Amino acid sequence: MNAESPNLLYTSPSRRFLRRFLRHRSAVFGAALLLFWLFLALLAPLLAPFSPLQQNLRERLQPPDRVHLFGTDEVGRDIFSRVLYGARISLPVALMVVTLSGAFGTLLGAVAGFLGGWTDEVIMRVADATLAFPALILAMAITTALGPGLFNAALAITLVLWPEYARLMRGEVLRVREMEYVTAARALGASRLRILGRHILPNSIPLMLVKASLDAGNAILLASALSFVGLGAAPPSPEWGAMVSMGRQKFFEWWIAAAPGMAIFTAVMGFNFLGDGLRDLLDPRLSH
Repeated sequence: MNAESPNLLYTSPSRRFLRRFLRHRSAVFGAALLLFWLFLALLAPLLAPFSPLQQNLRERLQPPDRVHLFGTDEVGRDIFSRVLYGARISLPVALMVVTLSGAFGTLLGAVAGFLGGWTDEVIMRVADATLAFPALILAMAITTALGPGLFNAALAITLVLWPEYARLMRGEVLRVREMEYVTAARALGASRLRILGRHILPNSIPLMLVKASLDAGNAILLASALSFVGLGAAPPSPEWGAMVSMGRQKFFEWWIAAAPGMAIFTAVMGFNFLGDGLRDLLDPRLSH
């Protein structure tokens, strides 16, 4: 029996993951939606037929047609162009929020779970106090205290979301630190910091990635809600939530709110499908 080439027998973990990812329909669908919006956001200056801030009162409240694909708003601005440019606001805000809240919450949760004692008590009690409030209400209160604006809204959402990462990471650390390889590293004299950085955190990251992909959709919803009530992006910024707010009193001019509303819906759906897919793919119990 001829021995096969080692290169034919070995498949890298990244290739195996990519193959499984491409076979997961919901993950591929979510990734396709997000790539679609990323493509529109990057090429918005080339794809948008008009400036998102250009007003034309003679064409105000025009329904969708060949010139204005999504119609115009109450001051004659092209809604299609504003939706494209809105992707350049909502997507970066969502990614910034999940990055900051995920990093901050993951670090605090890891420290709390690994050190225990009074450190764990202090961090977890602060997290519990934050989670006791509805996310939107707390974000509105923080934004009001800091002052309306997109940056303050993003900061408020970050402060609202970090406790979920902290609690999730703490539970994962408590599970992983009892594993045999962690016990072996401790017996060999590895320091606490080395065990945490080299053994515990890397094995907990996949769970955090799934959480972050799901929270990105929540971040878009929260940012849009804050802009909807006037605490987020200020007019005439083409932010999706602010655009929906403009159309909420124009029932017969449905396209004003429908276009940015569908943008929010599809972007959030993309993150949710991708998160569900990653959860299945990164779960070792479902790995093949």
